[in-house]
Amino acid sequence: MRRSGASWLTLGYALLVAYASLHPFGPWDWPVGLTGWAVGRLEWPRYWSRFDIWANAAGYLPFGLLCFASAWRSGLRVRGSLLLAVLLPAALAYGLELAQRFVALRVPSLADWVLNSGGAAVGALLGLAAARLGWLERWGHWRERWFVPNSAGALALLALWPLGLLFPLPAPLAQGQFLPPLQDALLDALSQAGWLERPTLVAHSVSSLERAAATLLGLLAPSLLLLAVARPGWQRVPQLLGVVLAGAGMTALSTSLGFGPDKAWAWLTPLTVQALGVGLVLATLAALLPARACAVLALPLLTGLILLVARMAADPFVLLDQQRWALAPRMELFGLLQWLGWLWPLLALAWLMAGLVKGDAGGAPKLDRFSRRPRR
Repeated sequence: MRRSGASWLTLGYALLVAYASLHPFGPWDWPVGLTGWAVGRLEWPRYWSRFDIWANAAGYLPFGLLCFASAWRSGLRVRGSLLLAVLLPAALAYGLELAQRFVALRVPSLADWVLNSGGAAVGALLGLAAARLGWLERWGHWRERWFVPNSAGALALLALWPLGLLFPLPAPLAQGQFLPPLQDALLDALSQAGWLERPTLVAHSVSSLERAAATLLGLLAPSLLLLAVARPGWQRVPQLLGVVLAGAGMTALSTSLGFGPDKAWAWLTPLTVQALGVGLVLATLAALLPARACAVLALPLLTGLILLVARMAADPFVLLDQQRWALAPRMELFGLLQWLGWLWPLLALAWLMAGLVKGDAGGAPKLDRFSRRPRR
């Protein structure tokens, strides 16, 4: 059975759907008067809104498409892939609607389940059309031509990387700020247990040079992850340019959402431009190295990015931007983007280490497949 990057994206999208459906994850309670078979029964809503109709249908369309693509790329026949892409999202949607019954701030609805299932069915039919037209097969050939085997995990991480940039960051492209909240949570737990008095943490003043260094590492991290699975050749250069454009575009979108469209490119200071330029030059030079060397170089860079971002004090403008995101209406995905921005460097670090230490375990590329030429 072949491995497909669509399988990892399907799993990630399923978690995304579960997060959006069950947010804010509490308070949990058993509804009054709910007994027996009534737990599994869904009812039509009394009120409808145009946003809910489009969101429930459109939200599951990519899920159905990814389910079909991952099943078809894994070797399942067309009919089996279509059946799986229709039934699996419908079953997940039904389970999540039932789970919403126990979340005080969520209301389960039969209409939501119908729209979710219908949207997934449309996505499955689009996947069927793509398979019949040969688009999925051409994508497979393109991927085998441009990337080494067993690169599905890295490609999925690269596809998720721009989404994490939507969450306001302490510096452009500077993902990985999970250590400060982890430290705060640990100190709160120890202080509440009476084991120690919570110390007062002094914010560290960060220079503009440190912010530029964080932006530089934030660009090199996905670039080296890409080079760790990209076959050698001229195509590495446009791939790296795609990383730069994706990072700049999503950062501009995040700034626009927080401070208005007229401020979309305010983050692009002269020092930031220099950091991006140096990062692109270094990534282009790294493209001359074997894939395994790029994977090894990515480890200290990812570690340095995590440690540098952890030292950065909370900028008041970043805090204001984060507050706007958190308080915006219908922003159930805020927390998911936050976690993705926090954990992406750690996930990339874990994937690369698994590839270097355990060979083909967990979908990571084998050691010999990190070499310049794949083994025949």
